[in-house]
Amino acid sequence: MNSAHTSPTYATLLFEVDDHVATVTLNRPERMNAFNQTMCDEFAALWERVRRDDDIHVVVLRAAGDRAFSSGVDVVEGLEMTHRTNRWSEQDPGTSLSPKLNEVWKPVVCAVHGVAAGGAFYWINESDIVICSDDATFFDPHTTYGLVAALEAIGLAHRVPLGEALRIALLGLDERLSAARALEIGLVTEVTTREELWPRADELARLIARKPPAAIQGSVKAIWESLDAGRTEALRRGLTYTQVTNPQPGSANWKVLRSTTEKPPWRLR
Repeated sequence: MNSAHTSPTYATLLFEVDDHVATVTLNRPERMNAFNQTMCDEFAALWERVRRDDDIHVVVLRAAGDRAFSSGVDVVEGLEMTHRTNRWSEQDPGTSLSPKLNEVWKPVVCAVHGVAAGGAFYWINESDIVICSDDATFFDPHTTYGLVAALEAIGLAHRVPLGEALRIALLGLDERLSAARALEIGLVTEVTTREELWPRADELARLIARKPPAAIQGSVKAIWESLDAGRTEALRRGLTYTQVTNPQPGSANWKVLRSTTEKPPWRLR
């Protein structure tokens, strides 16, 4: 199915699939797209749908409004875990929000604008390609309010140099990371104008969506799982993935793939 179709209505999200690209829009602009319990629950259901729907090859994650991608948790409403007295029954909200924790190996292209703070890193840390507009700023306010900066900061330390992750965690509200600095340290891979952000994210997603989905998803899974393993173990596991998924040279599938794959005009980055 290549025609556009929409999902059942979500209270905090917009969701649409077109030509194998699912576009997810955080839709609480009046709250700077802060996540509440409803959004957490809806993301858990959404990632399950994305994982199971073979018509979806790639996800674009973006946010409504002009001010923010997301300011993190909604401190006014809070989450269910903040109302419990038994701390051992608490669960990290990132379990619902994060694609990789939900075993989604379909690539996520994240388009960030405006404020990206605190819990916003649950999405940013687990996206495969992150781009931002030139008005984007990144920061983690936890320590300013006397809270331990752990979960988001740990994820961030797997994306950027350790010193940068520590600086963001420890300085709290005293410093924000600019779009230019985010590009320099590899937190994002591209900076656009605000007007170009969504079209560029969509363009990247559609370029990926045209490629064989099994190869794309296997690549995402192999690379992310390598972060939890030593080098030798990661290489051995990666080899297994290529043996399971890749058509063997000389086979009928190999010949068909080679004969039908057109080399696109490339772009120098």
